[in-house]
Amino acid sequence: MNIPKHILPIIVIAQFLCTSLWFAGNGVMVSLIAHFDFGENGLGNITAAVQFGFIVGTLLFALFTLTDRFSPSKVFLVSSILGAIFNLGIVWEGNSSTSILLFRFFTGFFLAGIYPVGMKIAADYYEKGLGKALGFLVGALVLGTAFPHLLKWLAAVFKWQYVIYATSALAVLGGILMILFVPNGPYRKQGQRIDLSACFFVFKKKDFRAAAFGYFGHMWELYTFWAFVPLLLGFHAELQGTNTFPVSFWSFWVMAIGGLGCVLGGYISQRKGVKRIASISLFLSGCCCLISPLLLLHAPTPIFIVFLLFWGMVVIADSPLFSTLVAQNAPTDLKGTALTIVNCIGFAITIASLQLLGALQAVIALPYLYMVLAIGPVFGLLSLFKTRF
Repeated sequence: MNIPKHILPIIVIAQFLCTSLWFAGNGVMVSLIAHFDFGENGLGNITAAVQFGFIVGTLLFALFTLTDRFSPSKVFLVSSILGAIFNLGIVWEGNSSTSILLFRFFTGFFLAGIYPVGMKIAADYYEKGLGKALGFLVGALVLGTAFPHLLKWLAAVFKWQYVIYATSALAVLGGILMILFVPNGPYRKQGQRIDLSACFFVFKKKDFRAAAFGYFGHMWELYTFWAFVPLLLGFHAELQGTNTFPVSFWSFWVMAIGGLGCVLGGYISQRKGVKRIASISLFLSGCCCLISPLLLLHAPTPIFIVFLLFWGMVVIADSPLFSTLVAQNAPTDLKGTALTIVNCIGFAITIASLQLLGALQAVIALPYLYMVLAIGPVFGLLSLFKTRF
């Protein structure tokens, strides 16, 4: 079946524009702390609020099988508009730390109608080559989440509120592009009714469970690494005695280069196999967790930056491949629900990881803290190699 050439680029662009909402709060974190009293764990709380909102959103989307019963492009549009509105809420002058966390929670809630729905749309169009298609799609997510850091660095002379205005406007534009240019895909099979058991039923299949558990191990590491990249860079700059180190600039590139990792992983998986490339990527990112103290404490800045850029590539390169395995091993009429519930559980794991590392800061020296993240890759690899698919 010939798929119009514009479909994948539009999905990718729309995903990029909309997912810039994800880390918008983190991109202006320093300014938010200056205006509101967040305490020492402000970064972790703001990130966790978005993740928790996403978890609740994906759970409800999955329970009510929304993306299988309704047009995914329409769900995407509505979610992008509502997410943009709640993102704008953090510029309100009357905010407190509590209200900002609530705005970030609801932004995360409606991201549940963007990220997994975008993957569902891609799966409805690309039955073959799904790994490559999702590589581009998750690459767009990576760029979208990193984008606020770049905006903050570029707009240092402007008010932080402009970062929020820009990300909300981009999200609405992404939703409009999706509804105008991406109709329902040829491989979409519409669900006919609400099935509250569907998100549990999909886990009865052994191969699906293995793919999902691999994804869960990957998620233990991913968002905690992303959230703490500025802290890693700032700590290294402090060790080096550098006061002018561009933390926001390098935070953007460490996260954004993961988009290249996703695309390369998608292409390579077509020749070497999806499971194999996902496993290699997960193994390499686990190794980065374990050797991070050595590089953080002893490497000169150029070597440390190269190390973080490599880690930034491999930490996310397996994400579209795990999503491909999940989609391929899910029932056709529940593909959207399967992707959504796996995202739900995966992001719930990120909450635990973020909060654990936040708590461990009091008892483990920062250079050794990130070794804890290796637990996820080890779990994921064990899950993958217990099953052949």
